[in-house]
Amino acid sequence: MFTTGQWTFAAIFFVSFVIIAYFVYKKDKPTHQREYKGSYKVLLGFLFFIAMLFVIKLLMKH
Repeated sequence: MFTTGQWTFAAIFFVSFVIIAYFVYKKDKPTHQREYKGSYKVLLGFLFFIAMLFVIKLLMKH
């Protein structure tokens, strides 16, 4: 399905992407803490909404 070269490229790409993302996030961390206070509440609300959709789906299935 995939050649060895494709797997090697994917692995190198993934590792370098994670490393670069880490350093970029580390550099922007003070800005994120100042600008996005309380954004976790939006994430929790979104996750709650998705969970409720699954609950409704399960209840409607029976």
